[in-house]
Amino acid sequence: MSPPNASHTTRDGESPDPFAALAGLGNLPSGPRGAQDDVARMIPAKTSQRGPKSSNRGRVDIVRQTAHRGGKGVTVARNFTGIGLAEKQDLAKKMQKACGVGGTVKDGCIEIQGDKREEMKRILTEAGFKPVFAGG
Repeated sequence: MSPPNASHTTRDGESPDPFAALAGLGNLPSGPRGAQDDVARMIPAKTSQRGPKSSNRGRVDIVRQTAHRGGKGVTVARNFTGIGLAEKQDLAKKMQKACGVGGTVKDGCIEIQGDKREEMKRILTEAGFKPVFAGG
């Protein structure tokens, strides 16, 4: 049977010892106690590059509309600043679930079926926005 490192053998047929040079250094310490704890302290905790979430993410207008909808009313949240489509879709999904109705995200606005202004205001406030009832 050949040695496990048969491909790394010397001319004499022996495998080289990578730690042979360390044997001549004498008594080396085994390492500091709690070295794993020190390494864990050296690695910084994961933090967001954007910093903490702002408690005031801007004003959002909440409007109730019936125009061009066959008399059916919808509640629209618009004028979001600094928010992506994915987050709008998540907010819309939360609103639909809380209100028990359908809704969508169109042209950067969240539309929820029916007059659900109070529920939308509560959810937007929890998300850090400043909702304002706009329109008549």
